Amino acid sequence: QVQLVESGGGWLQLGGSLRLSCAASGSIFSMNAMGWYRQAPGKQRELVASINSLGRTNYGDSVKGRYTINRDNARNTVYLQMNSLKPEDTAIYYCNAVATTSIRTTPSNYWGQGTQVTVSS
Repeated sequence: QVQLVESGGGWLQLGGSLRLSCAASGSIFSMNAMGWYRQAPGKQRELVASINSLGRTNYGDSVKGRYTINRDNARNTVYLQMNSLKPEDTAIYYCNAVATTSIRTTPSNYWGQGTQVTVSS
């Protein structure tokens, strides 16, 4: 299996910056896409940003130009730099990874426990 451990969440004020990290561990054979999703109270989980193994990125419309995703393939770690934060960015942020393992040889989705980000005005 794959374990994802997120860190870096917290509380901050409008316009601030925060960096989230997510480290994957386990019997990983290959790591495909990694990314971040978020879920605000009463709303559906939405894509924030993703990055594939070649470094190609994809961003949700609401974060384009403010967030940057990157990854360290050697460490199976993905980062999310969040700038110019707004109260509407408040949510639980979940790390996601698509990977194959020694047991699951077809790409499967894995999720972290989530980390809270709260932005006050």
